Amino acid sequence: MSHSPLATARRLVVKVGSALVTSNGNGLDLTAIAGWARQIAALRAAGREVVLVSSGAVACGVQRLGWQRRPRTMHEKQAAAAVGQAALVEVYEAAFNKHQLRTAQILLTHDDLADRKRYLNARSTLNTLLELGVIPIINENDTVVTSEIKFGDNDTLGALVANLLEADALIILTDQKGLYTADPRKDPTARLIEQATAGDPALEDMAGGAGTQVGTGGMITKVIAAKRAARSGAATVIASGHEVDPILRLAQGEALGTLLISETPPLAARKQWLADHLQLAGRITLDAGAVAALQAGKSLLPVGMTMVQGDFERGAAIACQTEDGQEIARGLSNYGSSEARRIAGKSTAEIEHILGYLEDAEMIHRDNLILLTP
Repeated sequence: MSHSPLATARRLVVKVGSALVTSNGNGLDLTAIAGWARQIAALRAAGREVVLVSSGAVACGVQRLGWQRRPRTMHEKQAAAAVGQAALVEVYEAAFNKHQLRTAQILLTHDDLADRKRYLNARSTLNTLLELGVIPIINENDTVVTSEIKFGDNDTLGALVANLLEADALIILTDQKGLYTADPRKDPTARLIEQATAGDPALEDMAGGAGTQVGTGGMITKVIAAKRAARSGAATVIASGHEVDPILRLAQGEALGTLLISETPPLAARKQWLADHLQLAGRITLDAGAVAALQAGKSLLPVGMTMVQGDFERGAAIACQTEDGQEIARGLSNYGSSEARRIAGKSTAEIEHILGYLEDAEMIHRDNLILLTP
């Protein structure tokens, strides 16, 4: 055993590549998929949450359509994805059903995560699925995506999902043992890098080279994905999917592949982002009770709001100020400005009656709020 952060990770994102899912393009690897389902089911039984990011729709569609090579034109790729995605999700559902687990298909484009409203909606849906014990199976929506809005590869998508869900760790399973100091297929002196810091520029120099003929990524996309995941505090492991029970072994803290550590704890990373990188869209004035609640580490409830300034949407960054105008905190709003004005000063029990729905009990959840030092 090692001191791997995966041993204590409560929420994991697991990404599997096309070469693994489709046995190098020879059709869906039912044995591999069954193995992943078994391992993820064991983690779920232990109280841990797992999201699966799976490539393979285009490769599966290519095989089912009888094509001899991966398509090059966008409309052919979209057609192959449409054919392959149906088969892929059916196989996953059957594999997890053997362990009395349900799956949910989530297809995303870059626009879904770039738009703040859709970002929050995606996060809410995924969090709800995890609370229900459902296994989300996520893939890029290749049937409608264009080159302008593509993630480019599912390594990137895996990292963005890790950020979205504030996951503790990202596991990238590939057909290589991990990151080497050079390409081991060409350089016999290349050695496996067992641990490094995500974002180290030297790693990108070591990770050059293209992916397989089946997939779109390479080791460089995995290193960049680890750098992205580290922004929200997630550790990343790049390991071989051909190992015996790699997901379980990694989740138990075993040293497999390459571990890339984030130097920033998750909460600190998110709050630093809130503090430094967001323009404020509005301001909320709080009564003395709400000010005291925030300073005690609690969430902001609508009942403590006395005034709402600005025009903003759900998910916007807003300031929280005292009645004499001193900014004491900032955070991400769960309601747009028009709804916020209607529920200001109202109790949680009154919100649904006023709006006709209850999106969240809090105006700003404490996890999305940072107190400012005087």
